[in-house]
Amino acid sequence: MVLAPQALRDETFERLAGLPDVSVLRDVPLSHYTRFGIGGPADIFVETGDPERFIEALQIARASGLETVVIGGGTNLVVSDHGFRGVVLKLSNRQIRAAGTSVYVESGATLQALVDFTVDHALKGLETMTGIPGFAGAAIYGNAGAYGHSIQERIQSVRFFDGAGVRTFNNAQCEFHYRESIFKRHKEWIIFSADLAMERGDAAELRATADRILTTRNKKYPPTMKCAGSIFKNYLLAELPGPVAAEVPPNVVIEGKVPSAWFLEQVGAKGMRSGDIHVADYHANLLYNAGNGTARELTEVIQELKHRVETRWGMPLEEEVQYVGFPQ
Repeated sequence: MVLAPQALRDETFERLAGLPDVSVLRDVPLSHYTRFGIGGPADIFVETGDPERFIEALQIARASGLETVVIGGGTNLVVSDHGFRGVVLKLSNRQIRAAGTSVYVESGATLQALVDFTVDHALKGLETMTGIPGFAGAAIYGNAGAYGHSIQERIQSVRFFDGAGVRTFNNAQCEFHYRESIFKRHKEWIIFSADLAMERGDAAELRATADRILTTRNKKYPPTMKCAGSIFKNYLLAELPGPVAAEVPPNVVIEGKVPSAWFLEQVGAKGMRSGDIHVADYHANLLYNAGNGTARELTEVIQELKHRVETRWGMPLEEEVQYVGFPQ
């Protein structure tokens, strides 16, 4: 028998609610779970800190036939104003521990908590990533980094669920590239934890470096700002078409990368706005919600910026954000 949509949601809700150590709620505003503060409600919202229970919940959700999505800290999410017609799952495991220079971190720990933990334990290698919002799992997924370093440099292994079972990949198997990993190409895989190889350092020196970077970052991306940091990926100079690369001033290039902000500046992006969605007047790759912005306004600005850059240079901008609740 084929159930009507509401009956299917009700049945799935009851099955999920029967799991121990799992929180299951209806009509949860996803704006509470995104840094943009934008997004309509999820029909069903599931949260647990237990990976085994998470797998059970995920399997129930996927088997139901309802649309299913897994979220982390919501830093890089753009959620539709209409919300998500299905099941949203969130894994809230957040343990961090060290053994010598090895660090174990669970995907639900914030990246900032991981950075602070390593700095406090005089372990060098992540201090330049201070102030980057989001969770450790998302940092691995997107190979987050800053100031010439990325998390791939420290990854020994990643433990994840591939839909059938739990697997472990070493660094090479993760296929890390600039802001990329194999996990981005397999969005159905769910990262559970990782082991990192750090180096011994001086805690005071590491803290001084982290604090200096945090001060700089907070000036650009204030912690209270409703934004996702940079919206678009930067370009690798070596991958730009020759005529385009020739237009880029040498002083703009940073460690082989050309900031998307430079291209956006050339097409008048700074200060653009649609309703309460603004492009910062000091950073062309920073979009933020100045009050009661909507996903519709945000996507309109993103599409306009992409159109301008492609029209001017014939090459696409690629978003760092992920979309939830929009037509595929």
